[in-house]
Amino acid sequence: MTALGAESAMRVSTQAGDADGRSPAVTVVIPNFNGWRFLPTCLDSLRRQTLQNHEVIVVDNGSTDGSVELLAQRYPEVQVIIPRDNRSFFSGAVNAGIRAARADVVFLLNNDTEADERCLEALLAGLDAHPECGMAAAKMRLFDRRDVLNAAGDFYGADGIPGNLGVWEADVGQYDGVTYVFSPCGGAAAYRKSLFADVGGFDEDFIGYCEDVDLGWRAQLAGYRCLFVPGAVVYHRLSATGGGPLASYYTGRNTIWVIVKDVPGAIIRRHWRSMFAAQARIAADALRAWRGAAARARLRGQLAGVLTAPGLLGKRRAVQRSRRVNMEYLEALLQPRREKAAVGADR
Repeated sequence: MTALGAESAMRVSTQAGDADGRSPAVTVVIPNFNGWRFLPTCLDSLRRQTLQNHEVIVVDNGSTDGSVELLAQRYPEVQVIIPRDNRSFFSGAVNAGIRAARADVVFLLNNDTEADERCLEALLAGLDAHPECGMAAAKMRLFDRRDVLNAAGDFYGADGIPGNLGVWEADVGQYDGVTYVFSPCGGAAAYRKSLFADVGGFDEDFIGYCEDVDLGWRAQLAGYRCLFVPGAVVYHRLSATGGGPLASYYTGRNTIWVIVKDVPGAIIRRHWRSMFAAQARIAADALRAWRGAAARARLRGQLAGVLTAPGLLGKRRAVQRSRRVNMEYLEALLQPRREKAAVGADR
């Protein structure tokens, strides 16, 4: 299990106080590294929220593009955290923001997004109506093709491959029901802060790829459902701040790490053939595209995942000890089982 840990030393900007002295209902945590060109769109959309009782924390991992100066000049209400051990990675940045959050609900948001004005209101209403849910997924659409889905929550396949529900589909209302999903996409994900106190924060060894899937597994094992809230819409500039060979390497490694660390033995024994076949297909596709840097990085990541797997056994034992749900519940979460679980179904 991954603890949030003690707060590292950091420089913090002056935080705008609440005019009426209330604690915020939601804390929005935005990791940032050289996102100057994206931040105004993201932060202006938060200023337009129908739920105004929120705070915004930007965790800046050593930007050199004027991001911090922009925040100080144009967004004095935003709290800026600058970890001294700048890692420029997602997991460490959001953990720092979660530690500083004052609200009971934390909304993680990529800096290359724009939130619909009802996004925070809808997420909070969804969690309020469903106390069994410790996390909630926003509906993510493409920034430049606003009728196309990026994610309607995330799924986890029986073959050990995670993915975005609805990705590349035209949004014609097929995901407009409030439903359970496996986990939220980390680019627009709400969590109760009590969930982090129970199962730990993001595993910083994952760096920034599949770390949300790892947390989703730990939360599901502990009995926390994930709610998909279709009224909470976020527009995402796809891969504007990520992608490339580095992403391919960590995706290749971390997909294997999730299986080794989080997936119960009974599920691995039942589905190991499809898991092995999925990894073999990925490797074969990468070999066919060997001249591409991303393909070579994916293969290196797969190899690293296999070679480092024994070092995860301690974490695995801790995660599996935390399980509070039965195997039938976990098996039912897996794709392919294309129908989404109905809200209110028994665990």
